Amino acid sequence: MKFVAFERAAQGTGASRRLRITGRTPGIVYGGTAEPLAIELDHNALWHAIKKEAFHASILDMELNGVESKVLLRNVQMHPFKQLILHIDFQRVDANTTLHMKVPLHFSGEENSPAFKIDACLITHVVTDLEVACLPADLPEFIAVDLSELKKGTSLHAKDLSLPNGVKAVIRGRENPVIVSVVAPVAEVVEAPVAAPVKGKGKK
Repeated sequence: MKFVAFERAAQGTGASRRLRITGRTPGIVYGGTAEPLAIELDHNALWHAIKKEAFHASILDMELNGVESKVLLRNVQMHPFKQLILHIDFQRVDANTTLHMKVPLHFSGEENSPAFKIDACLITHVVTDLEVACLPADLPEFIAVDLSELKKGTSLHAKDLSLPNGVKAVIRGRENPVIVSVVAPVAEVVEAPVAAPVKGKGKK
């Protein structure tokens, strides 16, 4: 994806507030060998861009002063209740430096799996993205996850995923975390009705 940024001269809280009034969003670009650079972007264009998955999970082309450079979105600061982007951060990308990035998982085939079709299991997506390490040129926009072979009594783990060449999963905490869980349906137990006690004849 491509977006246009402009150099921002005035900085500080007051300057940023005045900038937002004019329909611009303050931001910063950092990383690499260059110094951090204050920038500003058109808020309306940025608002539509952040709704797209690729804007968060892929390398972006930033045009600044007629020159394009590769960057990654690193942080978006939103207003607590208004539809307003307060500030945005980008990181410059070095083609020879390994990236650590969260990539969305795209699930498919769930409805065709034996777990779902035959055993009516509950299939839960435990996580929806995966942190990976790779060079910028190898960064995928998403990772496809085929669930068509899921069976009752099994789960899909991080090490079961098929990753593109040059891409490695970054596992933190658990050695092989669950990505998709399969839970068998609970059989409904129907209790037999309790017979009312028979009243005996009392002694006279």
